[in-house]
Amino acid sequence: MKYAQLREFDTTNGPGVRVSLFVSGCTLHCKGCFNPESWDFDAGDDFNEKTIERIIELLKRPYMSGLSVLGGDPFEEQNIGPVTELCKRVRQACPDKTIWVWTGRKYEHFKDREIMDYIDTLVDGPYVEKLKVKEQGQYFGSTNQRVIPIHPAQ
Repeated sequence: MKYAQLREFDTTNGPGVRVSLFVSGCTLHCKGCFNPESWDFDAGDDFNEKTIERIIELLKRPYMSGLSVLGGDPFEEQNIGPVTELCKRVRQACPDKTIWVWTGRKYEHFKDREIMDYIDTLVDGPYVEKLKVKEQGQYFGSTNQRVIPIHPAQ
């Protein structure tokens, strides 16, 4: 897997201050996508053990709320394995941090996959340009998308 961007201090993709990983690769190609440069599976840097270690190191800062994984699409078949491993490792190393994942796919297609054991919130559904959210502060781009608590904070 490759990733297009690693944001070390992000306040727009989930609650609080977060580390955000934008994975490369998406076959959905939603019209009006805010990140079409991430559709290419070969774009960006290699995702490897050093990347995971860096993300965990960044998350251990006391003011960090958690990890956000976006794309591209983390649930593409070639991405979901490495993303699951990342979420598992983050959950083990930083159990007090939240993990949010965005996908253009529906929760119902992935609800039994291992990744659901590690994430707190899933934002699902394809971006639909005619349903674009106009107000700021939403964690989704179009009104058909859902913010689904998988393992809500206690």
